[in-house]
Amino acid sequence: MTETAARLLQLLSLLQTRREWTGPELAERLGVTVRTVRRDVERLRELEYPVHASLGAVGGYRLEAGTALPPLLLDDEEAVAITLGLRSAAQGSVAGIEESAARALVKLQQVLPSRLRGRVDAIDSATVSLGGPGTGPRVDPQTLVVLAAAARDGERIRFRYRDKGDAESKRFAEPHSLVSAGRRWYLVAWDVDRADWRTFRLDRVEAPFPTGVRCAPRELPAADAAAFVTAQLAHSRPARRVVILVHASAEQLAEIFRVRPEEVEPIDDRSCLIRTSADSLEWTALRIAHLGVEFEVREPPEMQTMLRDLGAKLLRAAGDPQEDAPK
Repeated sequence: MTETAARLLQLLSLLQTRREWTGPELAERLGVTVRTVRRDVERLRELEYPVHASLGAVGGYRLEAGTALPPLLLDDEEAVAITLGLRSAAQGSVAGIEESAARALVKLQQVLPSRLRGRVDAIDSATVSLGGPGTGPRVDPQTLVVLAAAARDGERIRFRYRDKGDAESKRFAEPHSLVSAGRRWYLVAWDVDRADWRTFRLDRVEAPFPTGVRCAPRELPAADAAAFVTAQLAHSRPARRVVILVHASAEQLAEIFRVRPEEVEPIDDRSCLIRTSADSLEWTALRIAHLGVEFEVREPPEMQTMLRDLGAKLLRAAGDPQEDAPK
């Protein structure tokens, strides 16, 4: 490969990683003059890459969307990440992209170097999916594209949002990040009108559009966007106090039920009390039912009712004649 060709590939790679570069920035990265950058940009245009140049003393360069998709340059890590992402998307929670993801995956794997194909296969073979039928809300792919671009470019957006009560409101926000949590997607953004950070479920976001107004980066009040979403979800589902008498020693309980030592109160060598909190009474009830030991729920009364209903349902499923008899 000639020096010019190698530099063109490096220039193209830089243009694909950021919305806009100034001429001096590119010149410094490439180790050439600004004049050479201008000539290289012209060469890319001749190859049908739509590079837009802005006017001004410094000037800037931006890779625009064209009438056709030019070849993309990916480093090894990006190629592996995209391949794994496409495999996941072929079964994913974004509406209408499964077939497109499968087609893109076939094209990418045809040109993936053998050294990278081995890495992808190793990760894939070591990863287990819970599978199961597709459930839960689906996200519009265009919504993902618009919000991701706004977060990347630091651009304010407007959109309509439906809350869990189906009430609709208009929002003006500064997107920070998109977070995927299982089959749900969340937008972390600064809500301009409410002057506070908010988490929005993407399946409830409608008609997002960029305003063209840029915003300075804000410091998120968490270690990262994932931690922020986790904290917000926990806050929206307040924990309930649960007290259970278990007919097993504290040592036996520690082996079969994941609980912190401070949440266990030994009574004697055959019983103990669990005092804990639960985000989901339903899930806690199912965990308790699989303990394999006798227990009694002391608090809350709702869990006692839940277990009685569950027990009756299981007896009916097992064909218990007493449960089928008229009351």
